[in-house]
Amino acid sequence: MEIGEIINDALKYPTSNWTKVFILGVIFVASFLIIPIFLAIGYLFRVIKATFAGIDELPDFDNLGEMFVDGLKVFVVGVAYAIPLIIISAIISAIFGIHYNSAVNAGTFTGFNVFALATAYIIYLVIAIIIGLIEYMAIANMALYEGDLGAAFKFNEVLDRIARIGWGKYIIWYIVMVVLGLIAALISGLLIVILIGIIIAPLIIVPFFGMFAARSLALIFASSEETPAASTEPEEPVETVEPVEPEESVEHAESEESVESEETKE
Repeated sequence: MEIGEIINDALKYPTSNWTKVFILGVIFVASFLIIPIFLAIGYLFRVIKATFAGIDELPDFDNLGEMFVDGLKVFVVGVAYAIPLIIISAIISAIFGIHYNSAVNAGTFTGFNVFALATAYIIYLVIAIIIGLIEYMAIANMALYEGDLGAAFKFNEVLDRIARIGWGKYIIWYIVMVVLGLIAALISGLLIVILIGIIIAPLIIVPFFGMFAARSLALIFASSEETPAASTEPEEPVETVEPVEPEESVEHAESEESVESEETKE
């Protein structure tokens, strides 16, 4: 599927059942109780699994125990992938924090220091985006394996999926999703200003975008199946066919043999 088809399909997907959108919204509203947030995440994970199963309707809110465990697994994956960023951020903060205090106290803080700090955070941002791209595919890969936590850390398999989708196509999809997310956040903010958004944003916009994003992720992941992986099976040997001598040359050979036999008799 092309990106336009994926976005169009994913946008229509939540509209198939507004009641379920509202139910997910209620769960999001109750997320301050901690447990409901894992149920909400687990439901969005279920959307990915349902899409892989070829189901085009929103899944039911049944098997809450399984839904909670799936949400917890997704949370664990998110924390695991965030660890490198936490470490990098801590290193940058430690190095530049000490250097900044020393430079300010000594009165030697210059434009170069600002440039170095900005460069460090740009590098951090790039790494964060790359890890985020891999993390989304990792979660989808876990859904493909029916919630097997280890599947989220099959890095070779995850990177192969991205390669088969195409890094360019995948990054464009990611940018589109970020832009649409910002638009949804802007709409929510404007609605909150006029008070009605306090109800609409958490009950409708947030669950709608969550379902849309989960469906979209599943479809972009599934598009990797459209590009077959390179076959590793050895090619069958090609049979060699012996050249057939033309009839004339055969007849000529037979005539020569007959002449030789007559000469022998004489």
